[in-house]
Amino acid sequence: MTNTDATNHQLKRTLKPRHLTMLALGGSIGTGLFVASGAAISQAGPGGALAAYLVIGVMVYFLMTALGELAAFSPVSGTFAAYGERFVDPGFGYALAVNYVYNWAVTIAVDLVAAQIVISYWFPDIPGWYWSALFLALLFFINWGSAKSFGESEFWFAFVKVATIIIFIVVGLLMIWGIFAGDAPAGWANWTVGDAPFAGGWHTLFMTAMVVGFSFQGTELMGIAAGESENPGKNIPKAAHQIFWRILLFYILSILVISLIIPYTDPRLLKNELTDISVSPFTLVFERAGLLSAASVMNAVVLTTVLSAGNSGLYAATRMLYVLATEGKAPRFFARLSASGVPRRALIAVTAIAALCFLTSIYGKDTVYLWLINTSGMGGFLCWLGIAVCHWRFRRGLAYHGFDTSILPYRAKFFPLGTALAFVICLTVTLGQNYEAFLKDPVDWQGILATYIGIFIFAGVWIGYRLVLGGRFVPYAEMRFPEAEKFEKEAANAEDLTHYLGSGSRAGNTLIRPWAPCPPSLSVCQHHKNT
Repeated sequence: MTNTDATNHQLKRTLKPRHLTMLALGGSIGTGLFVASGAAISQAGPGGALAAYLVIGVMVYFLMTALGELAAFSPVSGTFAAYGERFVDPGFGYALAVNYVYNWAVTIAVDLVAAQIVISYWFPDIPGWYWSALFLALLFFINWGSAKSFGESEFWFAFVKVATIIIFIVVGLLMIWGIFAGDAPAGWANWTVGDAPFAGGWHTLFMTAMVVGFSFQGTELMGIAAGESENPGKNIPKAAHQIFWRILLFYILSILVISLIIPYTDPRLLKNELTDISVSPFTLVFERAGLLSAASVMNAVVLTTVLSAGNSGLYAATRMLYVLATEGKAPRFFARLSASGVPRRALIAVTAIAALCFLTSIYGKDTVYLWLINTSGMGGFLCWLGIAVCHWRFRRGLAYHGFDTSILPYRAKFFPLGTALAFVICLTVTLGQNYEAFLKDPVDWQGILATYIGIFIFAGVWIGYRLVLGGRFVPYAEMRFPEAEKFEKEAANAEDLTHYLGSGSRAGNTLIRPWAPCPPSLSVCQHHKNT
């Protein structure tokens, strides 16, 4: 292995717009939709699951437009962690980065356990950890290459997912309309089974929202990839808009189709007991249609998508660890890049953490899957809270220094309402996960610790950073916006050209008079330079 120092080589901007769009699309359409959606419907009922997906989907939209604004303004590796350090508190940014690395490393383990669950459909007698070892090695070697090769492979992975979901929705709707009959009636009758459409009460709805939040994790990958994307100021905002609407459409329609075909009381929907038969709800739909061969094909597609989501997670965690190392906040050992611009030492470290999936050989794949998904879900919500806080303080800092938002390459349309609403929803879901534990007599401290351990770890890292390295909240007066000054100057130059040159030959939308002197604000006037 040939490594070079990070000071001599940098991450390469080789990811194209289609890579960015499919990276976030592929990272979030995977385990959450194809496997965890079964748990959401089973626990909260069809109406509760659909409501949870709608609320979290709206929250994610506001957060992704906020991140798109930040990433287009300052496209750096590490994204929101870097913004946390710059606009909130150095310790806050560090805690965000550590949380994100851990969150995605655990998510990879979740995806590998999900792969065990899916593949047991064909090979129920083979130990699951065999498959985890094989798939972890596959993901490792995919990420060992360049960012471009990773982006290309992920593009085609995501393409397969999107095509599969569209086919699934079409077949499901044909079953619901009675054009394609299955072995059981489909329709709104499944919304009246048992306690449907809402089952389990508010506590279950909060728990389901966490599972749903896990389903949407990965949309922020476009920000992580900003440091390796071409023309991020243009491509990242475009990806932010496209990703949300496509994902929301896919998720909402898919959940609706599943809930209308499979009653939430179906024992095969994923639960936390080892006696349950864990099969993807997508596969169950095809089984109900009587298409056993199609169900087997669908299961193979589900396996592919699960691995694709893990692949995206490995990419994200590796880049964040690399950024920490280059800033001296993680061992410098990880601040090395290969000749192709890949932080391979960081990749090895994240892969080692992802080996948590081998705990399934001790506790069983279903139990470990739900343990890991709860841990990962909390970490994801903390990252989203961080994005909301960073965006809020970024905008307030711009206003304090007198910059107009019109200079931004991309603006989140619904600020401040959108960012504030996203923060409130995110905080409510995070804190409300196990509120019943506080109401018990005596208080269930063990349950509280198990549920909120992610918050305690985040706070511990933040406080520890302050105790060791110091730091404080960054006052608005001390914030610096060199990018804003650059954008403001460029806007002024363009305006001066338009108004000063008057009539003459036309270049694009600008009228040019070659004999006119340059406006005073222009340091270099290109049209005179070329004449």
